[in-house]
Amino acid sequence: MDNTFLMLFQIYEPLIVSLFFASTSERRRSHRHDRLRIPLRHSCISSKAFKYSLRLKPFHSPAIYRNPAVRISASSMSVEASEKFSKHSFLERKETGFLHFVKYHGLGNDFILVDNRDSLEPGITPEHAVKLCDRNFGVGADGVIFAMPGINGTDYSMRIFNSDGSEPEMCGNGVRCFARFIAELDNIKGKHSFTVHTGAGLIVPEIQDDGKVRVDMGQPILNPSDVPTTLPANKDQAVIRSELPVNGLTWNVTCVSMGNPHCVTFGTRESQNLQVDALNLVEIGPKFEHHEVFPARTNTEFVQVLSRSHLKMRVWERGAGATLACGTGACAVVVAAVLENRSERSCMVDLPGGPLEIQWREEDNHVHMTGPAEVVFYGSVSL
Repeated sequence: MDNTFLMLFQIYEPLIVSLFFASTSERRRSHRHDRLRIPLRHSCISSKAFKYSLRLKPFHSPAIYRNPAVRISASSMSVEASEKFSKHSFLERKETGFLHFVKYHGLGNDFILVDNRDSLEPGITPEHAVKLCDRNFGVGADGVIFAMPGINGTDYSMRIFNSDGSEPEMCGNGVRCFARFIAELDNIKGKHSFTVHTGAGLIVPEIQDDGKVRVDMGQPILNPSDVPTTLPANKDQAVIRSELPVNGLTWNVTCVSMGNPHCVTFGTRESQNLQVDALNLVEIGPKFEHHEVFPARTNTEFVQVLSRSHLKMRVWERGAGATLACGTGACAVVVAAVLENRSERSCMVDLPGGPLEIQWREEDNHVHMTGPAEVVFYGSVSL
């Protein structure tokens, strides 16, 4: 298949070279945009072949490396001038039969963002979302997020389909990506906040001057039936350091909801010095997620205390498995650490994808999360 890709490219190379000479003056005016823009369209071309086209490794034509006016569409091998492409025009496309999207990531927790502001119904089904999230046969993501019209007085609404097709109430990394996506859609510049309706209630993200997003995640929920968990409250009407048998060990767990359920553990009854890098999450994560004491399943955070202001965690996410980051999970971890007297209320939380700043404010009981959200690429897929 890769040979076919290269053969097609050789056929089109004269056209590319001609575009190179025709666009010299335009290239000088727009040197800062000196990169390929590649809208992803599904086709018979293999995933590996697309990666090659993205990285340009098999191509040695100087016209490709130097010409910013070339855009390759992997499905048709068409070549277009970049002046016909802009982020703004791309996001406004409404072609029948195609889904246009922007892929973002928050510390490696990646999402397909879809402009769905003309309807409160998602533009694709959960089954289609599963296909899109497949990392071998689809775009690849931990979930699909839909930007929708606001309800109940909010500016916007947000819905998510996980990579397994389930729909969570909220996602911390996802809402940061959502905020950056909305800022791009509405051409919002500088520091700005807005209100978002989610399955977990009202969320207020604020884009900072440095590009990071600070999110008021609301108040943590500790009542067992609201988390939900069938574990009985054992301290202050909450489940704190309760014993839970999993995989032949007795784990000490604290249960927290940030609009979605979390089970946080710092270790077992025998050992409280958890070394999170040594865990086999693929083996143990599903056993927590599907444990009978969690009627709605659960996200599980395994935490190592580095200091009272520095925590390290790994996460098994409900509906997505082991991910590089979980924003609501990081919030739940700090709440649990404070409840177990392991940390202060302001902490840096290290996740496999990078750090998040978490603060559980005593004055209003709200949890605030601050972290990055980055664009990966713009793409289109046939429906």
